[in-house]
Amino acid sequence: MSTAREQSATAEARVVSADGTEIAFEQSGIGPAVVLVASALADRSDTTKLAALLAQHFTVINYDRRGRGASGDANAYTPDREVEDIAALIEHVGGSASLFGSSSGAVLALRAAAAAAAAGVNVDRLALYEPPFVVVEGDDGPPKDLAQQITTLLAEGRHSDAVKYFMTRAQGMPAIAVFFMKLMPKIWANLTELARTLPYDIAVMGDTQQGKPLDAAEWKGVAARTRVLTGGKSPAAFQRAARAITEMLPQADHRTLPGLNHGAVVMAPRKIAPEITEFIKG
Repeated sequence: MSTAREQSATAEARVVSADGTEIAFEQSGIGPAVVLVASALADRSDTTKLAALLAQHFTVINYDRRGRGASGDANAYTPDREVEDIAALIEHVGGSASLFGSSSGAVLALRAAAAAAAAGVNVDRLALYEPPFVVVEGDDGPPKDLAQQITTLLAEGRHSDAVKYFMTRAQGMPAIAVFFMKLMPKIWANLTELARTLPYDIAVMGDTQQGKPLDAAEWKGVAARTRVLTGGKSPAAFQRAARAITEMLPQADHRTLPGLNHGAVVMAPRKIAPEITEFIKG
């Protein structure tokens, strides 16, 4: 018989998604299952610390979204393929799991929860950190031709420029911050490697960043109890977005975490983990 220590150790494995793509993940911990859904320009390395904290209470599935890290990819992409990836991971842990997603990963988690019943899996609870909807005209959002600009830069092999464009024009990061990131070769090389998946996150967001109200029909399938978290230091647009999706879902609430900003999942996992734990434990 294995010990609790052995059962909670991190193990790397793969599941095969509906289209045959292999999705790599690390599994750790014991208890109810939680799947971590990464944001744009992120792979499972970004949520390693958060996964370790949550694994003290849950079975944590920390995976590489398709096209990232050790996961495979396919020639054609739609957000539905990534929803199928999450469904395959939930099936792996017994057909029922909670989801935690941050930024565009939060929106992907919402899409997975909306499709859960049709996929034959159950999303127990849904924890989201700062889904980047833009729901009010005048709030800063990405350029309307973001997809075209990123696609052109990638087609020209300018992956570094694509990362810079996305960070400054879509994420609102100051150019000086991007400049200093480029001085860290290992970090910038990883971001450049992930640049090819930027169109995926743009597709996941769809038309939800155009400064207009969310379409209720798009999220009507979300039945899971949901908590939307925002950082107290983040721009007010994130608060408005959180309130908009919270008011639209049947079982949702919103909490603001003092002192945190949009990068908190990576930079301050010890402050986010207790909120996720308390919510999922109920």
